[in-house]
Amino acid sequence: MELRHRFLFEWMLVAMLALCTDNVAARYHYHKGQKVDVPVPSASAPPVPSTPADPPASSPSIPSDPYPNEPGDTSDCIFDVTSYGAVGDGSSDDTAAFRAAWKAACAVESATILVPSDKVFMITSTIFSGPCKPGLVFQVDGVVMPPEGPDCWPKADSRKQWLVFYRLNDMKLTGNGIIEGNGHKWWELPCKPHRGPNGSSLPGPCDSPAMIRFFMSSNLVVSGIRIQNSPQFHMKFDGCEGVLIEKLSISTPKLSPNTDGIHIENTKSVGIYNSMISNGDDCISIGTGCSNVDINGVTCGPSHGISIGSLGVHNSQACVSNITVRDVVIRESDNGVRIKTWQGGTGSVSGISFENIQMENVRNCIIVDQYYCLSKECLNQTSAVHVTDIQYRNIKGTYDVRTPPIHFACSDTVACTNITMAEVELLPQEGELVDDPFCWNAYGIEETVTIPPIGCLQEGMPQTITETSQYSC
Repeated sequence: MELRHRFLFEWMLVAMLALCTDNVAARYHYHKGQKVDVPVPSASAPPVPSTPADPPASSPSIPSDPYPNEPGDTSDCIFDVTSYGAVGDGSSDDTAAFRAAWKAACAVESATILVPSDKVFMITSTIFSGPCKPGLVFQVDGVVMPPEGPDCWPKADSRKQWLVFYRLNDMKLTGNGIIEGNGHKWWELPCKPHRGPNGSSLPGPCDSPAMIRFFMSSNLVVSGIRIQNSPQFHMKFDGCEGVLIEKLSISTPKLSPNTDGIHIENTKSVGIYNSMISNGDDCISIGTGCSNVDINGVTCGPSHGISIGSLGVHNSQACVSNITVRDVVIRESDNGVRIKTWQGGTGSVSGISFENIQMENVRNCIIVDQYYCLSKECLNQTSAVHVTDIQYRNIKGTYDVRTPPIHFACSDTVACTNITMAEVELLPQEGELVDDPFCWNAYGIEETVTIPPIGCLQEGMPQTITETSQYSC
């Protein structure tokens, strides 16, 4: 009898220890702000890419558990906005509750601000500022939206931005919810004209707010959320370093003006992976001051494609380098991969690689435009941003025959140099092959025969190449 009792006691003790271990593991994952897993891409989705070849030295990481050996209640590390007074009925102003939850979570290492599911939260223009303790997670599982249109926008609030994350380090924006921009009424404002249905012209945005802005921050992760119907740019990164963007869904109607998907400027060490973007302007736009950017597994369209620029406006210096765009699909878009600069600028665009890109009914599949201008009043100027070391490899698919699929319009005085074309095969979506790609002052090589043929690309280097040293960064 004693032996059997001892055996039962030991069996119960093992079971209790296993149960405690499971509870600790469950708490650990919830504490990380990972209560809801991001869906795994389907078999038809692009494969998960490798990390950038040169990741930032202090790349974003999963926050560590501050209490690894202390099982028990960790509710003090979860800051649910409803606990701070947020109603979530879609009409009440929940701004104060979000600010209070942010202030409390900001002071705690590895804290999670939770926006719960099944609720719709309306908040006005807000700056979520740091510095905060590292490992902060902003988890959106419900819906967050601004006031509906310019008439409902508080007069004291900035009309140029809605959600701003400022001076943060080691922060993550994630969740399986929606950030809704309520942009429809902003798109109708009578300012910037844009193309409407059947070739018509429509008015466009004035001081329409950008939806989400990260400013002067580092080691950021944005993952999993849906962002839609922004009044203007969906997401901007300015003055940041160490940014990982993955598994996003960004969507806005094709004719919505100025609704860039992701815009980065003065930002370094960026990875943008496995995301779907459809909008009314650039899918991804890269401004001045950007370097070491890796874009992989992104599907764009409809959109205006992936753009570097515009650069050099108002005779400014612009520097962009080491940009890689690979394993990308661009469909039903006004442009494919584009570099655009204003006349009169200085600086350079260099070390750019476009590789393994599928085009589907795209106008201007490959375009360099150094005469970018938004009106007919731009004056010819001799200075320009130097475009050099650009590679186009394995660019295939179909184009809209209304414009040639390849267009290199380079400065009269500062030629485009070291352009490489390899395995470029572009065929018309409908109609006959357009066999007259446009080149002006563009120098490079064809490693393989290009379809359509691009005989206008000049070999070697221009005689005035030594003068371009003043345009280096």
